Amino acid sequence: MNTVKKLNKWANAHTYYGIDLLRILVGVFLVWKGISFITNTEYYDYYAEPLKKIGGGMIIIHYVVAANMVGGVMLIFGLLTRWVIFSQLPILLGAILINFIGKMEFQNLILSISIFVICLFFLMYGSGRHSADYYFKMQQ
Repeated sequence: MNTVKKLNKWANAHTYYGIDLLRILVGVFLVWKGISFITNTEYYDYYAEPLKKIGGGMIIIHYVVAANMVGGVMLIFGLLTRWVIFSQLPILLGAILINFIGKMEFQNLILSISIFVICLFFLMYGSGRHSADYYFKMQQ
């Protein structure tokens, strides 16, 4: 717990607008991916194909859509950032693995890996000074 407090103090002392903008962009990207899963059924079926062989594949797909949309909105505002990132990591690992199980698409693999690395950064860094987490912490 002491390590998390030290990381938070360091992150709040070294906050930059660019990092907050990156967090917001990742949130917008996650919301966009969730919406694209819902609206584009061909895209949905294409990525759900490898999961149809696994039991509970539809539950996984529904979790991905809900977690992307809700988690993206929470990332945009910087609310419970580490919890949201922690819930996104299995989804991003699955996105990386789907490229190896199904048809390999290099562009999607690079995109999944980059978002995964950015999420690992925010798991350590936190939400930053310009976020709802910081605002609520300062209200105490």
